[in-house]
Amino acid sequence: MTAVQLNAEVLRAINDISDDETLMNKVLKYIKKLTAKKADPTLMTKEEFFANIEEAEQQYARGEYTEVLPNEDLATHLKRLGYEI
Repeated sequence: MTAVQLNAEVLRAINDISDDETLMNKVLKYIKKLTAKKADPTLMTKEEFFANIEEAEQQYARGEYTEVLPNEDLATHLKRLGYEI
């Protein structure tokens, strides 16, 4: 089942119990419990953020950077750098 199909199925199931406040509270608690376990890998402290900026500035000063070519989209640029898209 695809994510879109799963999403539709979950919404249909929630719609079936939407009039029952007790069941909706249980669903909400469970969803919050599930999402709490999933940490956002992009979150960082203020210190980590500024350390990343400083490192990027040093890399730029050493000439360690790439440029997007004129009329080049991001996917093409990343492929040129060896990333699989």
